[in-house]
Amino acid sequence: MNTKPSTFLLSLLLLLLRLLAAASGGSLRVFHISTHSKPLSWADGVLQMQAKDEARLQLLSSLVARRSDAPIASGRQVIQSPSYVVRANIGTPAQTLLLALDTSNDATWIPCSGCVGCPGTSVFSSDQSSSFRPLPCQSPQCSQVPNPSCGTSACGFNMTYGSSTVAADLVQDNITLARDSVPAFTFGCITKATGSSVPPQGLLGLGRGSLSLLSQTQSLYQSTFSYCLPSFKSASFSGSLRLGPVAQPKRIKYTPLLRNPRRSSLYYVNLIGIRVGSKVVDIPPSAFAFNTTTGSGTTFTRLVAPAYTAVRNEFQRRVGNATVSSLGGFDTCYTVPIVSPTITFMFDAMNVTLPPDNFLIHSTAGSTTCLAMASAPDNVNSVLNVIANMQQQNHRIVFDIPNSRVGVAREPCS
Repeated sequence: MNTKPSTFLLSLLLLLLRLLAAASGGSLRVFHISTHSKPLSWADGVLQMQAKDEARLQLLSSLVARRSDAPIASGRQVIQSPSYVVRANIGTPAQTLLLALDTSNDATWIPCSGCVGCPGTSVFSSDQSSSFRPLPCQSPQCSQVPNPSCGTSACGFNMTYGSSTVAADLVQDNITLARDSVPAFTFGCITKATGSSVPPQGLLGLGRGSLSLLSQTQSLYQSTFSYCLPSFKSASFSGSLRLGPVAQPKRIKYTPLLRNPRRSSLYYVNLIGIRVGSKVVDIPPSAFAFNTTTGSGTTFTRLVAPAYTAVRNEFQRRVGNATVSSLGGFDTCYTVPIVSPTITFMFDAMNVTLPPDNFLIHSTAGSTTCLAMASAPDNVNSVLNVIANMQQQNHRIVFDIPNSRVGVAREPCS
């Protein structure tokens, strides 16, 4: 509904007055509420009305708007995980777990007591929650998970995640992020895991599929959320996951979201160019072509080989004659201080210029500085450009699904 909240609330009040007037023959006396209470001094009366006004304003705001902020921390510093994590309270009474944020995954899944091979020591004790219940095979959600199985009375599923495999039961329980409790939230209760890619305390699915947090809270948050990722070196919960359209940045540029029918839950945008310093590097259009067969999430930006080579060569040219070395997967490293050019990602209707902290990584001793980008691996994802975690740090990234767009605004949160 596009009606302004104040106009809507006022119209309801006028309608009520008209109905009362009609019932009493068209005449209605109106009294100020204070005329039937104990007389107050003028000053006390003003203070009381002000307090009540503030209380009414908060009530009306809660009726017409929703906002929920949950703190985000670097998993590297908190639980030695490469992901970013958010606190979630699950069950009744609540049990607190640190869930990794993942925009490329739909279902939320959490290691449960008795899990075989789960990497962390913190698990959800489902038998301690009075609001916990398994979902039967006949439930509609059972058809929405990958590889569903019904060997027992509960719906089970299995999936791959990075280099790991996960087996889980489909269940429901209450989940709270920040202040809002979501009853009967559907998620996977992990019973078995192999490999090292599974987040230690579970994962919060922020994709746009039917079992994602976004879909299950659509009436609460209107399919809108944003996050600000702190530096991966930050040890505090200084970032935030903001759920709902309220208090999202007003001064922000957006680029359209693209829909991939083969991977409909992922978020794609149209990257049309990259600028190093003041120069738009020469990248063949085919390097930015939208491919519907790929998708992944990474920590460092991966560009298809022609795009990465062009960016790297221009970066090296602008840095100057300093000797270039390699370190691990990075091939543009320096052991002397450098003056770095800026790097700008150019999207439809939006440019994002990154400061050096978003694309330079330094060794622990500070003696080596590397360009924190790399060429995409020579496999199925070699035709995919990924704008990754490090390049998003200290920016507010807004996902506005109803308007099919993504916005980016600079916002220090480390």
